[in-house]
Amino acid sequence: MSPRSASVNEELRRRSRERLLRATVELVDERGYEATTLGDIADRAGSARGLVSYYFPGKRQLLQSAVHRLMHLTLAEALEREPRPTGPDAGRESLARAIDAILGLARDRPKLMRTHMAGILQQEGFVQCDEQRRLAALLRDTIVRYGSRDPDADYPMLRALLMGAVFAVLLPGAPMPAARLRAELFGRYGLDWELGFPPDAPESEASGGGSLLPLTGQR
Repeated sequence: MSPRSASVNEELRRRSRERLLRATVELVDERGYEATTLGDIADRAGSARGLVSYYFPGKRQLLQSAVHRLMHLTLAEALEREPRPTGPDAGRESLARAIDAILGLARDRPKLMRTHMAGILQQEGFVQCDEQRRLAALLRDTIVRYGSRDPDADYPMLRALLMGAVFAVLLPGAPMPAARLRAELFGRYGLDWELGFPPDAPESEASGGGSLLPLTGQR
């Protein structure tokens, strides 16, 4: 049997790594972070235990990479969903979809996203990885399409606002309604309520009360 080519080996490594990332999301979502071991993740992925340590320095880094992958895949799916944004409002529609995609993860995967946010706030901090860079590239491209004249400043602000909104949705004991936070973000960026994927709550209910987010820089 002839040896596998370098490209075949690279593809096998990519698939193996992605299986580990998918298994991590599934298990932490099901059981929580503490109840999920690296051995459990390897078993769910059908991989050898040693491969986990080969690809990732620890469980916290593995989880952050897994959630960042889920986020960039979810965001990419939202941006490409038919009918795809076209015409003069395409940039505003794309930004609305991006906001809805991230808030949707906080709403639909609270255990997973709460664990992810807690890990970012711990000593290990924010993990720079390929999945995080793909997510950053999608968000930066979205703010460019929206019409940003200074994406190097506007992208970090968008990222910070989205992270703050996710934290507010997930705050134990005092969560904010996702629809209210959506209305605040849409107001900041001048987006019509009907853009993106509107929730069931009507705009008049979602936007009641005072403003929660700074409106400086609104376009």
